[in-house]
Amino acid sequence: MLEDLQERVMELEIRFSHQSQLLDELNEELTDCNRRIDRLRIDNQHLREAVSTLSPALEESPDE
Repeated sequence: MLEDLQERVMELEIRFSHQSQLLDELNEELTDCNRRIDRLRIDNQHLREAVSTLSPALEESPDE
């Protein structure tokens, strides 16, 4: 009976270790995704500003 209990505890420790490692990996991936999202937001804002400065010039095109 004691051996069964020790085996169960060992199995739980192994599972915990794997889950802890997986959680760390997922946390790193989430952090990377958030960094990429932040960079894309900045890029998007820069593009919006560039388009808005071009927009008046496009409306005043002499070809139309």
